Amino acid sequence: MKRRPFLKLSGGVAGGLTLGLAPGALSAPVEIVDRVNGVPYRVLGRTGERVSIVAYPGLALVHDEQPVCTRSVHNAIDQGINYLDVAPAYGNGDCEIKLGNALEGVSRDRYLLACKTKMRDKAGAREELERSLKRLKTDHFDVYQMHHLRTVEEVQQAFGPDGAMETFFEAQKEGKVRFLGFSSHTTKSALEAMKSHSFDTVMFPINFIEHFTFGFGNEVIELANQQGAAVIAIKPMCGGYWPKDVQMTRDWWYRPLEDKDDIAKALRFTLSQPGVTIGVPPGFIDLFDRALESIRTFEPVSEDEIAALKAMAAERLSVFEERQNQFGMASPHEEGLYPCPYATA
Repeated sequence: MKRRPFLKLSGGVAGGLTLGLAPGALSAPVEIVDRVNGVPYRVLGRTGERVSIVAYPGLALVHDEQPVCTRSVHNAIDQGINYLDVAPAYGNGDCEIKLGNALEGVSRDRYLLACKTKMRDKAGAREELERSLKRLKTDHFDVYQMHHLRTVEEVQQAFGPDGAMETFFEAQKEGKVRFLGFSSHTTKSALEAMKSHSFDTVMFPINFIEHFTFGFGNEVIELANQQGAAVIAIKPMCGGYWPKDVQMTRDWWYRPLEDKDDIAKALRFTLSQPGVTIGVPPGFIDLFDRALESIRTFEPVSEDEIAALKAMAAERLSVFEERQNQFGMASPHEEGLYPCPYATA
């Protein structure tokens, strides 16, 4: 299988960081092209699709029973959210089943459905794809992604003989998948994936703490912009690891932002990064609702907000720095370091 030539990264650290923007990339946020019930819409990269700037996090469905989940999904779509994200790893398939049930009777043209697979081999990816389609009661995914890449070796396996990407390309020809993407938690795996194929979407942690701590995400944003891929930001409302002296208020592997003003600033920061089209809130219905409310008045992050976020970041604990330095480390909850019975985005 032929690989695309690697696009060499350029651009220094100076300049972009002071504005809260990735260095060497575009100088402005992605344009707002429409509003639906007050929710801003953007174009999803080269796909041409118009999408809400916040996604519905299917992982949120893991906490509640079907009636609550159905009401939440319907309310989100009615209010203008049209990008729905889910994966079989979320609740060991529970979230897919609940989302599929919730979407029964909802016109398919009212939303874009994104799913993922952690399988790196062709057969495993095919099995998971078909099962996900069945659970979600649909004949196609608008976006299908490799899920939670961490190492270069995982990417190479997916692109190797009998790798998962063979299933991706076949499914695209079959009409079961429209656009291709991936989610990653390390810079090296993300760059390896992008040099191997020009993906339509790139799902990566874009968060003010990680940005101000060690510039995490800048290289990924830059290459995605060069390739015309839409960046879908995960962890935009992450408030860092739980400090030892702070009581955990949620059974979650990182500390989500709870205050509405903090949420608004953090989302504006992430959604103001060049090439970032969508932000995915944490996996809780109430936090999604707060995110939805905050984006109705969305505007690019201000210099005062950047200064406030930078000060907050200095007092918080990075979620990704250690993993980045110790490349290949699994997610903290997978190592048993932090309690979370679900899965990462």
